[in-house]
Amino acid sequence: MRSFQDLKIVFFGTPGFAVGSLKALTDAGCNVVAVVTAPDKPSGRGLQLQPTAVKTFAESVNIPVLQPPKLKDPQFIEALQALAADLHIVVAFRMLPEVVWNMPPLGTVNVHASLLPQYRGAAPINWAIINGEHETGVTTFKLKHEIDTGDILLQEKIAIEQGDNAGTVHDKLMNAGAALLVETVKGLAEGSIEEQPQQSFDLKEIKHAHKIFKEDMRIEWTKSVTQVANLVRGLSPYPTAFTELQGKGMKVYAVHTEDAETVKDAGAFDTDGKTYLRFAAADGWVYIDELQQEGKKRMVVADFLRGFRG
Repeated sequence: MRSFQDLKIVFFGTPGFAVGSLKALTDAGCNVVAVVTAPDKPSGRGLQLQPTAVKTFAESVNIPVLQPPKLKDPQFIEALQALAADLHIVVAFRMLPEVVWNMPPLGTVNVHASLLPQYRGAAPINWAIINGEHETGVTTFKLKHEIDTGDILLQEKIAIEQGDNAGTVHDKLMNAGAALLVETVKGLAEGSIEEQPQQSFDLKEIKHAHKIFKEDMRIEWTKSVTQVANLVRGLSPYPTAFTELQGKGMKVYAVHTEDAETVKDAGAFDTDGKTYLRFAAADGWVYIDELQQEGKKRMVVADFLRGFRG
């Protein structure tokens, strides 16, 4: 049995969600010998090259960083082989070729923001909330050919509360995933984890979490107030549900609802011009709490209504 701190780890990740896991590994004393992240990208008005969140953190703790444009690049593969890692870890990164994920003796572990096999795919946090789930979680699993289908190592459940949106659940799962990852590394070093094939789960229905497209973000007012509210929560603060108001696009960040037999057609709006703006849905009213109309900044509804002519 080896100490988990003896394992040589290469970490693959790009956004802030992955930073939580990388920090947890370094705080636990894990031996992260290198980080692989996306190349710097131009951003802002001056289009200055900006590093990824993972690169910024890695450099702050003196971990070498690799930024290959292509993951099959022979020079990158050679550099990776020279590191002789025992384990690769992937958190919020693009799809790895087999030559990469099959390289280390202990394989490659992924942290996924759902309770696999449910919500495989690119947007598990969003779809769990959109579908009205009251529970989600994080899973560590071994990578194999088909995306998000590898054998499960460990899982941790979290509740989705009434007031949660995609942003708050993201943060909960980032922290839970980071802790679970450290536990997973320790278990792999000790040989105490029993891998569980996803096929062994007896589920009536597998729900998927495909990438969010623009058509998924449009509010359909013919749906129930609960379905509309879940869509808004599941897409807030990003990529954000939207509708139209007086011919202009309007992003919707937060709502509350009222059950009622509506007297207007679905999608029709009503306002007192001061405190509320509401839209008719299938079974009640959806009150807009926070919004951003095309050409304006994000604001609470009372501020928006001061300049609104209904």
